[in-house]
Amino acid sequence: MKQLFTFVRKEFLHVLRDKRTLLVLFGMPVVQILLFGFALSTEVKNTKIGILDQDGSQRSVELVAKINANQYFDLDENLKSIQEAENTFKSGRIKMIVVIPSGFSENLINGKKTQIQLISDATDLNLANQIYSFMSNITMDFYNQQTLQPHVGIQPEIRMLYNPQLKGAPNFVPGVMALVLLIICVLMTAIAIVREKETGTMEVLLVSPMKPYVIILAKAIPYFILSVIILISILVLSVSVLDLPIKGNVFLLFGISIIFIITNLLIGIVISILTDTQQTAMLISLIGTMLPTLMLSGFMFPVENMPVPLQIAGNIIPAKWYYEIVKNIMIKGTGLEVIWKQVAVLLGMMAVLFVIAVKKFRIRLE
Repeated sequence: MKQLFTFVRKEFLHVLRDKRTLLVLFGMPVVQILLFGFALSTEVKNTKIGILDQDGSQRSVELVAKINANQYFDLDENLKSIQEAENTFKSGRIKMIVVIPSGFSENLINGKKTQIQLISDATDLNLANQIYSFMSNITMDFYNQQTLQPHVGIQPEIRMLYNPQLKGAPNFVPGVMALVLLIICVLMTAIAIVREKETGTMEVLLVSPMKPYVIILAKAIPYFILSVIILISILVLSVSVLDLPIKGNVFLLFGISIIFIITNLLIGIVISILTDTQQTAMLISLIGTMLPTLMLSGFMFPVENMPVPLQIAGNIIPAKWYYEIVKNIMIKGTGLEVIWKQVAVLLGMMAVLFVIAVKKFRIRLE
């Protein structure tokens, strides 16, 4: 045990002396959390729009004021004609034009069918659909408030559970947690062990009195501790900066995160055993783990929209299951009774990777 602590201390000193590694380890989580939480947010906020009011009545002015007062839109242009609206669209200054036709107020007073034209810039289809949905809700709410006759028919009531403000952070934070922990555990661990093999010092360590598995364990422990520290920092940033409270059990989230960290460390150890150069280990880590996590885990793209073969392939990615777990605990506030299947899958992956690591370790290093 004393030898293990000595070797772990040596590895910590090695990591702490490498300023570039420290910058990656502690700078990357902060940058990604802030980047995904703010710059890459999918929220509709302060979107510039134009208004072409052909009615000019008191009620049309009230509608414009209601739209302008909403946090989702920022009135940038009061347009005078269709030609001016078209030119404004081409300039790219606005993303939508709301056309209020003549007779708008009269139809509204008489309870007749009242149409408002919403023209969106569909070069960004997702944004156009979001803007249209928000604007439709605003205009429908205005109509229900202003009409003097009861609205006949079914009026749906829209409720957004768990994320009523439609913020981007609840979607990105769980994915960033999975991605950051994956990179640190897999990439850093694989490179750290392969570096010893590449420089020839691994053979020297293996002929020392220390058991080979102790050497591998000592290599992994520093990155385990650093991953835990980074996990805590991500959670603190999420709560304090992105205003994303953890609705579920924090200790449950922390415990499952430990399982995910160990699973990724085992992936890094397996990669390090199967490779002989840092470049190979880096390529396998990035292409074999990072890209599938981004593409197939549901973090960036909905899994349901993918072809069935890709959905099946995504099931072998630990980050997919961890992403689902984090969303359930942090956003929905669910407990183990809901996520036990995902936890069981992670535990199974950890056990399988441990067996593979032990067997391959004996074949390649003993």
